[in-house]
Amino acid sequence: MKTVFITGADRGIGYAMCEIFLQNGWKVIAGKFMDRVDYLEKLKKENENLFIVPLDVSSPDSIDDAVRKTAEITDSLDMLINVAGIFKGDSPEDIRALIHVNTVGPINVTKAFLPIMENGMKRICFFSSEAGSVSLAHRKNAYGYGMSKAALNMAVKLMFNTLSKEGFTFRLYHPGWVNTYMEGDEKKNIAPYEASDTAKTAYKAFTTDRKTESVLQMTDICDQTWSL
Repeated sequence: MKTVFITGADRGIGYAMCEIFLQNGWKVIAGKFMDRVDYLEKLKKENENLFIVPLDVSSPDSIDDAVRKTAEITDSLDMLINVAGIFKGDSPEDIRALIHVNTVGPINVTKAFLPIMENGMKRICFFSSEAGSVSLAHRKNAYGYGMSKAALNMAVKLMFNTLSKEGFTFRLYHPGWVNTYMEGDEKKNIAPYEASDTAKTAYKAFTTDRKTESVLQMTDICDQTWSL
């Protein structure tokens, strides 16, 4: 049985990823941030292969605690999926928060989990966005969000340049516009995709080996390849 750790697993895409990995026979360790949300606890009652670990990706101490708890659950982590993210406005405070969570968070999480991935599948996955593609930029606002995802793409590329030589493989995924809670409850149900839709495509992209792993590509929900 392979083991995956999923950040931002409380609800939305992260929760949907937990569901689909469990359905396909994986042991799932879910990073939980929101105490008031109990979806994961309900799911755990239905599946003994789900383990819940508290995780705030913006806190180095929380990340270290999550790694320690994960090491108690498994001695070999096959896959790490960085889902956790936020969406805010363009004030200086908002931009700092976006960079801290959407960019620095996944970097710190990935670095912390590397030691317990050495004996596993060695696959590191990231949820990014077309908002972070400089060549495809068409937006006229959401500076902070776009900047945070562009910075994430660069960080993944730099990690790829180093860690691919050590046998790690990477997946960078653009989920499309999904009905989640990132923009607030009142804006839900206006996007073309549901979390379950993008989770199905992401599962395929993350678990399927490629003919070549020497090039870093971003895949989207329509199974197309995007420029970074």
